[in-house]
Amino acid sequence: MKLKQWLRAQWDRVGAVGFVVAGLLVLLAGWIGISGKDLPSAQMPYIVSGGIFGLTLIGIGATAWLSADLRDEWRKLDDLHDLLEHIEDIVGPDRPALQGVEAPAALDGTRVLA
Repeated sequence: MKLKQWLRAQWDRVGAVGFVVAGLLVLLAGWIGISGKDLPSAQMPYIVSGGIFGLTLIGIGATAWLSADLRDEWRKLDDLHDLLEHIEDIVGPDRPALQGVEAPAALDGTRVLA
């Protein structure tokens, strides 16, 4: 698969990695700023700006990665749901596997929300 196609298909994961990398760079910049200061009052701006902003970016990246994983799982569940809705069309009504089998209440065309 070409890189451009892969980036289009995995745009959410690429963005998540970008947020995490940016957060790590902000944390590194804050640490470099703190390392040259002796007084805690001079270190405080670096802790606030670099530390909090860097952790926020890492949190956004982690949330975006989890969202991408959940989107994949929902896509798989939607495919299975579509397959179950059309199983009689795929197998055929006269097949022995389906004779005498009644569809459960959850598969009668209504959607069940958990």
